[in-house]
Amino acid sequence: MPTVLGFEGSANKIGVGVVRDGNVLANPRRTYVTPPGTGFLPGDTARHHRAVILDILQEALTEARVTYQDIDCIAYTKGPGMGAPLVSVAIVARTMAQLWNKPLLGVNHCIGHIEMGRLITGATSPTVLYVSGGNTQVIAYSDRRYRIFGETIDIAVGNCLDRFARVLKISNDPSPGYNIEQMAKRGKKLVELPYTVKGMDVSFSGILSFIEDVAQRMLATGECTPEDLCFSLQETVFAMLVEITERAMVHCGSQEALIVGGVGCNLRLQEMMETMCQERGAKLFATDERFCIDNGAMIAHAGWEMFQAGHRTAISDSGITQRYRTDEVEVTWRD
Repeated sequence: MPTVLGFEGSANKIGVGVVRDGNVLANPRRTYVTPPGTGFLPGDTARHHRAVILDILQEALTEARVTYQDIDCIAYTKGPGMGAPLVSVAIVARTMAQLWNKPLLGVNHCIGHIEMGRLITGATSPTVLYVSGGNTQVIAYSDRRYRIFGETIDIAVGNCLDRFARVLKISNDPSPGYNIEQMAKRGKKLVELPYTVKGMDVSFSGILSFIEDVAQRMLATGECTPEDLCFSLQETVFAMLVEITERAMVHCGSQEALIVGGVGCNLRLQEMMETMCQERGAKLFATDERFCIDNGAMIAHAGWEMFQAGHRTAISDSGITQRYRTDEVEVTWRD
């Protein structure tokens, strides 16, 4: 029964998870929160991660009731993500692996989300909508790869929402996307916004530029409320995502859809995806904030799958890469 320790720190979340044979034994996490109207810079985020990572590591081991002798492998996020935070976490994982004489595994962050989603929901071979602050992809498994059927051609959907939150000075605690979701529930007017789907791909930079340009004027003249703008932005970008996911499901003949990534916590997105799936006679799978949002357990579980399949990462290859595509990884642990 292999036990894997996983480190995640590709953006503003830092987490350490312990997984044993599909059971999550511990999954503590911390978030670097910045003031309203601001984002998080790589250097500041890395300093936050370095300040708390050893405390979170001890918390995870204590919660899981294991010691370093019980750990069979150490997994860490190799990428994609922000360079400085990735490096800060990789150094700790590499150091622990050498101190404790344990094998090391560099894990693709996106595949960590997918494998965790499959584990928690029981989805077997779903079409995956992966939506987060740094990534937006529609993915399906085929021939030992997670194939990307469609993706953003510019910024991620989560980045679009986060940057709009700065325009309205919405709080970053617990996250700008969550606070936009709550405000959108009180929106009553749908403001027409650019809708950009290009084949299987989507674009969010145009809709962001448009709403940034008109927001203050529309608010000042009373044409709409901040809640209306949040509602309108959500409805538009989520409709785009549902469209390309449905198209991928048709192409693959899939009867399962799985939402992963931090934006996947959004209940309105889940509702819209559920409606689409019901109309197709398909089933939707989604998780809550414990596993949608970046966490150490997802890296530990993906590492567990890789460890069982015989993967290992040499210390000399244990760097990070900010650009690490989902389809670069050979998925040897699936049929």
